Amino acid sequence: MALTELQIRQAKAGEKTYSLSDGRGLILEVRPGGKKYWIVRYWQEGKERRKSLGPYPATGLKDARNLNFDLRRKLAQGEQLDAGPSGEDTFRAVAEDWMKIRVRGSLSPGYARVIALRLEKYIYPDIGDMPLKNITSLVALNLCRKIEAQGIYETTRRVRQIISQVFCFGIATGRVETDPTVALRGALIPGKARHHSAILGEKGIRDLMARIDAYTSPLTRLALKFSALVFCRPGEIRTAEWPEIDWERLEWKIPEEKMKAKRPHIVPLATQTVALLKELRRLTGWQKWLFPSSRNDGRSMSENTIRVALRTMGYGNDDMTAHGFRAMASTTLNENGWEVDVIERQLAHAERSSVRAAYNHAEYLPRRREMMQWWADFLCGKQL
Repeated sequence: MALTELQIRQAKAGEKTYSLSDGRGLILEVRPGGKKYWIVRYWQEGKERRKSLGPYPATGLKDARNLNFDLRRKLAQGEQLDAGPSGEDTFRAVAEDWMKIRVRGSLSPGYARVIALRLEKYIYPDIGDMPLKNITSLVALNLCRKIEAQGIYETTRRVRQIISQVFCFGIATGRVETDPTVALRGALIPGKARHHSAILGEKGIRDLMARIDAYTSPLTRLALKFSALVFCRPGEIRTAEWPEIDWERLEWKIPEEKMKAKRPHIVPLATQTVALLKELRRLTGWQKWLFPSSRNDGRSMSENTIRVALRTMGYGNDDMTAHGFRAMASTTLNENGWEVDVIERQLAHAERSSVRAAYNHAEYLPRRREMMQWWADFLCGKQL
């Protein structure tokens, strides 16, 4: 006979754990301490399995029945459920329950997507199919160390938090007793907030460019790659117009009214940048902006587009920003021996002396052209 809410609420704790059946393998376990947990019993590969669906009342009767229905549907379709060799819940199984009950519906859709992406990209490949009880502090530390090695310390911190939250959910639902990430506090490199956070180091840059190449939206992917290649300010990139591209001299000529220092600026275009612009021209060449708004409202791309794309790619705000492409280029070029004056002029940093500014503009352009081609080769792997 199916359970009722009244029966569940009135179920008293006994000296031993006992169960109340709702039918179709769904039972409510009542434990001596008074806590109540939904458990589903099912058969797979000739063995009886047990899966926790969450505590009552956090998981209500209707929710438990829906979860049981989904599980039975998957079994009927021949799907293998996430369980360890003895029927233990795997990290993936508990994390998916946590996403359903605690994340989706409680957090914004955008942030829920970021959490799901971090699970898929960083966590599941290493521990997704491991039973929770087999995930030790050392296992969790090794996973986090792999992310730290990419130089994305804020993402490492966020991943540790996600693992911890999944384990806390597992503790609350009776599937595990301890959180192994507690021992990691103080063992990881803290994420250091910078004014404009940036990916630094060859390995981190290589990974960033690979993620950009794999980005699904063609226009946003080209905007990300263009940002890396030219390392201009985000506003200058968003408002770039097709008439500003000089195809004969292979230069992007930004008018003074768009520049922070109110002086015109020239960006030499490397071979790879020219190829990108030709690809982009097929998408937006008939419009005013290189990167128009996706709403087709006549405006340029939103200032949030690059930021959201970086978050979707798994980078936290303290890992990489739209402005961070400038810091990434400046640091790498300085470390590889390029002259400070050449780098600063290409960054369009203000020059206090008008005479020196004119000299820089006139005399550094050939050297800047060489530097921009070197940088494009670096980003595309020829220098890595």
